[in-house]
Amino acid sequence: MSSTRGTASGRGRLSTMVRSWPTLLITVLLLALALPAGLLISAALTGPARSTARPAQTPAWQLVPERLSVPQGIDPLSNAAPVPVPADVAAQLDPVLKTDGGGSFTAVVQDAATGQVLYDREGAATRIPASNMKLLTAVAALRGIGPEERFSTKVVDGPAAGATPGAAATTRSVVLVGGGDVLLGAGESAGDKVLGHAGLGTLAKLTADSLRKGGFKGQVQVLVDDSLFTGPALNPAWSPDDVAAGETAPLFPLALNSARFDPADTTAPRPQDSAIAAGEAFAAGLKAAGAAAGLTVAPAVVRLDGKPTADAKVLAEVQSATVSQQVDLMLQTSDNYLAETLGRMTAVAGGQPATNDSARAAVLGQLSGLGIPTEGMVAADVSGLALANQVSARQFSEVVRAITHGKDARLRAALAGFPVAGLTGTLGDRYIDESTAEGAGLVRAKTGTLNTVIALSGYVVDADGRLLVFSFIGNGLTPGAEGNKPALDTAATALAGCGCS
Repeated sequence: MSSTRGTASGRGRLSTMVRSWPTLLITVLLLALALPAGLLISAALTGPARSTARPAQTPAWQLVPERLSVPQGIDPLSNAAPVPVPADVAAQLDPVLKTDGGGSFTAVVQDAATGQVLYDREGAATRIPASNMKLLTAVAALRGIGPEERFSTKVVDGPAAGATPGAAATTRSVVLVGGGDVLLGAGESAGDKVLGHAGLGTLAKLTADSLRKGGFKGQVQVLVDDSLFTGPALNPAWSPDDVAAGETAPLFPLALNSARFDPADTTAPRPQDSAIAAGEAFAAGLKAAGAAAGLTVAPAVVRLDGKPTADAKVLAEVQSATVSQQVDLMLQTSDNYLAETLGRMTAVAGGQPATNDSARAAVLGQLSGLGIPTEGMVAADVSGLALANQVSARQFSEVVRAITHGKDARLRAALAGFPVAGLTGTLGDRYIDESTAEGAGLVRAKTGTLNTVIALSGYVVDADGRLLVFSFIGNGLTPGAEGNKPALDTAATALAGCGCS
């Protein structure tokens, strides 16, 4: 019995194994597939096997900073960093500072802390500086007006219109008074912006509210007072072709978008009467804001004959961005109209009339007061559009040195306005090729360009941690030659990478 049961049992086990064989085979196959898959998943989760090779060293400037720099960005620099050897600086610059075709370059490089001249190629020779002229205007405005000052645009009661005795007036005039803000916006004030910081739409609403609270209903005549600026609205040193091309426009103490129809279009012709254009935008805003309060606006905007009375009631007021913010915008975008306005407002701050001549005198006077040598310097305008301007590379390097390292701390406000190579302003589309890419983000400089002129003046920290200031100016250049801007950019890049001590 036991033998029969044992045989039957063995046959049963065999039968069971036969029946389970497909399951076992599938299990084995699954394990065979799962093992390499698991290894792949593991590698994906844990990363590749660590190499025993020593990892490449990341350059210090690419590492996440351990602390944030102070706002000025240059105060933490140590004067213990070695000063470059002049001969080594020359070895870096001489091979690259070559013109493409005709003309020549002058150049100066100085140590910002000590003023030591590290490179000098005819640096005392005065040249046409193009828009580098705006560096002089920036310094003058920050010193003469003050970095935190603002310009006001007001609406005051206008001359009384004739009315029947004893009858309520049904017409009155208001005067839009220009106070030097040429960055007005047409709509609401934008407190977080420089262009359009003060909006004529906001000013119109405030004016309508003031008139409503005074109980007035009827027609309002908008007058414009632009008497703050006197003398010719156009500088006779400017080419009519440049004016026609929109490089600048007749100057008035109030304007929309720095006297542009469209702030985004910086190459189109500008309005030739920006004061009346601003008045018309204000009148349109007043019409919209006052309709519900029973106000209408006369269709024509006219210039005030004379000035408002000294005791004219202020109905509304808006204020511009600060002077330092306007200086930054001027340097970043190289706006000629804004530069000329800041020059005239510097004259006003000094008690002088707001004319072309007074603006030029005010800028030169502020430079002299700062201790910048002005011998041989000629300021035909304060924006750099005039070909009669004459400034040396040494004078520009001294101005940049005053901004970065001078005793007058007000000038530090201009630091943020210098375009950054490859990133911002007029240097945003430069320093992108192989010869200059290493200067991107490091070189900070004001550009200047006319038909046969280019200039680049600014500052840079070299590879040893030393702050250097520089100015390169090219005159008599071949128009349209492609190699001149890269030559200046390559020279500035060489300074940034210079371990020349």
